[in-house]
Amino acid sequence: MTYTKSATDTQFDYDLFVIGAGSGGTRASRVAAAHGARVAVAEEYRVGGTCVIRGCVPKKLLIYGAHFAEDLKDAKRFGWQVPDNCAFSWPTLRDNVMEEVDRINGAYTTTLKNNHVDIIHQRAVVSGPNEVTLADGTVKTAAKILIAVGAHPLVPEFPGAEHGITSNEVFHLDDVPKRVLIAGAGYIANEFAGIFHQFGSHVTLVNRTDVILRGYDESIRDRLLQISMSKGIDFRFNAAFESIEKGEDGCLTVSMKGHEPIVVDLIMFATGRLPNTKGLGLESAGVEMDAAGAVVVDEDNKSSCNSIFAVGDVTNRIQLTPVAIREGQAFADTFFGGKPTRVDYANVPAAVFSHPPMAGVGMTESQAKQALGSVKVYTSDFRPMKNVLAGRNERSLYKMICDGETDRVVGIHMIGPDCPEILQSAAVAVKAGLTKADFDATVALHPTMAEELVLMK
Repeated sequence: MTYTKSATDTQFDYDLFVIGAGSGGTRASRVAAAHGARVAVAEEYRVGGTCVIRGCVPKKLLIYGAHFAEDLKDAKRFGWQVPDNCAFSWPTLRDNVMEEVDRINGAYTTTLKNNHVDIIHQRAVVSGPNEVTLADGTVKTAAKILIAVGAHPLVPEFPGAEHGITSNEVFHLDDVPKRVLIAGAGYIANEFAGIFHQFGSHVTLVNRTDVILRGYDESIRDRLLQISMSKGIDFRFNAAFESIEKGEDGCLTVSMKGHEPIVVDLIMFATGRLPNTKGLGLESAGVEMDAAGAVVVDEDNKSSCNSIFAVGDVTNRIQLTPVAIREGQAFADTFFGGKPTRVDYANVPAAVFSHPPMAGVGMTESQAKQALGSVKVYTSDFRPMKNVLAGRNERSLYKMICDGETDRVVGIHMIGPDCPEILQSAAVAVKAGLTKADFDATVALHPTMAEELVLMK
């Protein structure tokens, strides 16, 4: 235990009060408590936050389940006697996924309790620089308050929008709908487009622009669009919603500008996420927020109020679970562990668990050209060995972006089977500032898809 309380800290109920027990809040709570701080965390929903309860974890499990649709078809070419029409039970997968979510929720809760963190299952709002008020009216004080409440799905406002669902509700559907409309073109939209398609739904993805996955490398996202369309996923671009009408049979008629109406069974909004700061009382402590409602913080996660801090999606910096965890760790180590730490946001890897998945780290080609001027681009466009024998024409694309002057690898972007698993190791090389020559000097591990990383021309 390294935390030494100041004379003024003893007047408070806690050294640290955390609002939100998601990835960032849980890490900050556990580490601060391990350093010797008196810590409480308030969570109005379930310990684990979006990632564990209704985000990354259950989504990835659905993706594993969806992959069997293609794997079972491919298995015939590998000698397995698989029936043409394998039965799929959505309730079985859904319930097993929720059982795993419950297990992880329990593990997170146990970890907090083992570190002597007080868990308060109530909504808490800020009522002063060192004060929070719980839903039952109880007031708690703390030397420091950490806001880690995450974000929520944005639902656009137009007539009938209430008939749609979001990623919060998608894990609890009674059955797989025959016709699905997904609004948006970011990672959540493309991931669920792949999931529903593999489960047998006819999927239409609707976007207000003509670009999917803005911010990802253009060549990689274009390849995903090409593959998705070849699989039968429909795309409607430059489409603005006008209305949704629900018929007596439960079907939904969607009207859009510039497009014919479409009738579907389910509409899912994946149109972005907004910080959960509404009604949180931050104004009472003079906490500055930006136009999107995100808490504005400095490099040490401190807000405009010296006793209030924020980590994770509520700050709207990089909305990724590992980033929130790093921020929570850095906060706890800095202010309770005597170890000043700041998160390095350069070269953070990211993945889209689409079908097939995408992954990338560092600059895209366009970003590198703008920042560096002189760049060299190396690619490998190939059909994975498994796809060849399976008779599947789907091709992978790996792309390496290098500084034209120094040969340093500034970005790697990929689409194809297992790309997220492969990129995690490659991200270490980019973070370390290795050069193309370093990759070329590494002997290929054959036969693998990953060997293409050291063979690119």
